[in-house]
Formats: sequence, structure tokens, C-alpha cells
Amino acid sequence: MDKRPILFIMVSAILFGLSAPLSKLLVKDIDPVLLAGFLYLGAFLGLTIYFIMTWNRSSIKKTSALERKDVPWLTGSIISGGIIAPIALMFGLTFVTGFSASLLLNLEGLATAMIAILIFKENAGRRLWIALLCMTIAGVFLSWDTNQGRFEIAGPLLIVIAMICWGIDNNLTRNISDKDPAQIVMIKGLVAGSISILIAFSMGTRITWNFNIAFALVVGAFSYGISIVFFIKALQGLGSFRTGAFFSLGPFIGAIVSIILLQEWIGWILLPATFLMIMGVWLIIGEKHGHFHSHEKIMHTHEHTHRDMHHDHEHLEDGPEPHTHEHTHANAVHAHAHWPDTHHRHDHG
Repeated sequence: MDKRPILFIMVSAILFGLSAPLSKLLVKDIDPVLLAGFLYLGAFLGLTIYFIMTWNRSSIKKTSALERKDVPWLTGSIISGGIIAPIALMFGLTFVTGFSASLLLNLEGLATAMIAILIFKENAGRRLWIALLCMTIAGVFLSWDTNQGRFEIAGPLLIVIAMICWGIDNNLTRNISDKDPAQIVMIKGLVAGSISILIAFSMGTRITWNFNIAFALVVGAFSYGISIVFFIKALQGLGSFRTGAFFSLGPFIGAIVSIILLQEWIGWILLPATFLMIMGVWLIIGEKHGHFHSHEKIMHTHEHTHRDMHHDHEHLEDGPEPHTHEHTHANAVHAHAHWPDTHHRHDHG
């Protein structure tokens, strides 16, 4: 199986994991709603600059553009993951430490997995359930505040709401994950960022243009823009359950950065949490899911290579891979190891 999606989700998780401690620093001086808007506007601006710098008229189109049928999925993604989730998270950060917030982000993987299994009927083998259990226990370990000995309800509740909304967002985005990820993020960043900033204005918030605003845009460009692009690429090859499970490493990265940057140390519980996180990743990477399954005849457009058994069609002219064009998959029944990627969204008994 193609291991590139694993690399994509690891980079995505690291970049997103950095967002919590960095946002904790920013939310001290920027209104939470306004900060949420600037983070997503930064995602738009960052990818726009990247697009302009890499654009070449003679380049071969490698990605499939969004279509009218994709609008409902994208709209739901923008509302749940682009507006509600970041605003809830920024408000949550005003109540809890950056360390606690980072590790509560682990619940996004759990929310994504539960929605994927219960609503979208993805398959979850024993190794994946054990991996999810390991990561969840690690999150519980790391979320315990040894100084206070208890949780404050308001902050964690707001972050849980944010994680549920991002879980919804992840599953909705899966349905358009074969489209141009940069285009998805640029639209999402511009629309969500603008709406959040307008909401902040309507609440009487004023902008003080300073270094913090520029820093927020940079954080958004990497932790939301680039991170989401890699996340969408991972969805193509892993499906929502596995992508969400791998993404659970992001909170751990954020916790480590919080310890270093914010001087938030919790002692011995870091050790069992680290072990459980590593165990969870090992279980997922070592998963072998294979069985007889059928493919119905389908014609669609997405980025692909010809190194797998699903793209054996011919071309009038050979071109560099990966590439994008409309192609047809014939009816097929076969068995091989696979993940719930673009071509394996079948049900399991």
C-alpha cells in the first residue's frame, strides 16, 4: 500500500499541533473571534502566495477542480470546521492552559473516528480500536492538571465542542478529498476567515494592527493552511478513521511545545502517555486490512498514478505522474490489502 498518506498526515498533525500553544500566546492580546478569523485568513493568504509563486501556464494540471455537486460538502465543512470550531477553540484557550488545550485536541481524532464509523460506515479492525484506545488513554493522562487536581468545565467543554465540529468537518471533507486541496483550503480560509472577522466587528471588536496580527496570519498559513492541504491529501489514501487516528499525534506535539514555550510541565504522566502514543501509531502502521471486494464501473476525475491495480487505463500520450484526467474504472472483484481511500468506500459486514 502507498505510504505517502502517512507522511502527509504526520506533517499535518505536527503543524496543527503547534497551533494551540502559539494561539494561547496570541489570544492574550487578540479577541478570540478575531483571532479565529485571522488564522483562517492566514491560511488563505499563505496558499495564495504559494500558488502565485509556483503557477506555470505550461504546467500539466495535476488536480481536479471543485464542481457544483461539491458545494454542499464544502459549505458544511466551512461552517463546522472553519467558523464554529476555531471560535470555540479560541474561547476555550482563554480558560485553560496551552498544555491542557493541546492535549484536549486529541479528542478530534476520536470524534472523527466515531462519526466515520457510526454514520459513514467505515470499517475498524481490532488493531485500530486498540490504537484508538491507546491514544485516548494517553490524552486522558496528559489532560490531567496535576497542579489543580481537577478540570474547569467551561474551557474543556468549549474545546470538546470544537473537536466535534472538526470531526464533522473531516468527514464532510472526505467526500471532496479527491479534488484540489489547495483550492478547498483557499476557499475555506477566505470565506471562514472573513465571516469570523465580520462577526468580531459586529460585536464591537476593534483591530489593533501590530506584530501579533502578522504572527497570527503566519500561524494560520502553516498550522491551518498547509496542515489542511496535507490532511486532505491523507484522506484520499487513509479514510476518515485512520486519518483521524494519526492526527491524534498533533496534540502530543502541541503539549511538548507548550512545555518548552509556555513552561507548563506536568511531571511523570508524560512518560506513559508517550509510550501509549507510540504504541498507537505502531498498531495503525502495521494494520493489514484485506478481503474480497467489488468495484462498480465508475467514471471520475482525480489525481492518480499507474502504480496500482486500479489505474490500468491507457493514454494517447504518456505524461508525468501523478496526473489528473477523467478516466473509467471497469467492474472488478478482487482481494488485496487496502484502506478506505477514494476507490475503497465499500461497506463491510
